[in-house]
Amino acid sequence: FVDNDGIDLDKPIRIRVRVEKTGDRICFDFTECSDQTKGPANIRPPLVKAAIVYCLITLTDPHISINSGLLKVAETKLREGSVVNPRFPAPLNTYNPTVHATVEACLDALSNLANGKGRGDGSSSRSIIIGGRSTYSGKGYVQYEILGGGTGGRLGKDGMNAACSNQSNARIAPVEIIESEFPTRIQRFELVPDSGGQGQYRGGLGFLREYVNLEEARFTLRSSKHDIPPQGVQKGNPARGGKLTINPGTEGEEVLPSRYSDYPLKTGDIFRIETPGGGGFGDAFARDPERVLDDVKEGYVSAEGAARGYGVVVERLDGEWKIDLDATAQRRGG
Repeated sequence: FVDNDGIDLDKPIRIRVRVEKTGDRICFDFTECSDQTKGPANIRPPLVKAAIVYCLITLTDPHISINSGLLKVAETKLREGSVVNPRFPAPLNTYNPTVHATVEACLDALSNLANGKGRGDGSSSRSIIIGGRSTYSGKGYVQYEILGGGTGGRLGKDGMNAACSNQSNARIAPVEIIESEFPTRIQRFELVPDSGGQGQYRGGLGFLREYVNLEEARFTLRSSKHDIPPQGVQKGNPARGGKLTINPGTEGEEVLPSRYSDYPLKTGDIFRIETPGGGGFGDAFARDPERVLDDVKEGYVSAEGAARGYGVVVERLDGEWKIDLDATAQRRGG
């Protein structure tokens, strides 16, 4: 599923795929996906095939040569008029969240064929676009950033914190570059504790980035996973979803939907982006308590989150976090 704010009115887009392997052939059936949207969230069949190839490579051999021959083993079934095979003149501009959802649906389905190689959902991608005219230089500018979040937990490994997942292939812009190029100041940039989905292997953490706008500008957000958070797999828990807040903590505080175009920013306005974490992998109560303790020490998981999500009770003794073994055993039902 992918958030549908600003695309149609009140329902999410559904990406559903059935995967069937017969001999050396594999079929991906997308005929049960949602109908095409009025807003620009549709994707075309070439992007669907690219998502399939990406998934097959990641689950088999990441070093395999990338060429059109990879598609010879894969068949796709697409329904005309759907979000993955729209009729002209369907808009396509905000396609990235739908591609992410397609990748995650394929990985989820393929995890039943490639035993142990599933993973929790990632944070998808989000971009912010700020446009205006600099009073210092007199020139127009466009500040464009691609922002990630947490990646999903997978067998044997936790997800990565504050990273771009799947096909985003982008890096988070350094604070120094943003502040030297644009009339913007970044006053907070930090990981969000408890944002990764709980699991035997924890989802990666999303991050918070808070900007002060120094000149009047227009703001656009292209995002997803605010209302529908990244999901976990193999009994793993979902991550915390994303959020965009204008002037947080003031009387004029406003929370924008995951897609919003041309918001008028005034000089001195603050906007805070909180990106989603990654979904968890496996039963959270199967996570080694020592790893949970390490997460608490690192600030990735709060003491309350450790008890609530992992059944691990920690307490601070002589300035150091320790596991309460009796309380943990009782909470975990052991």
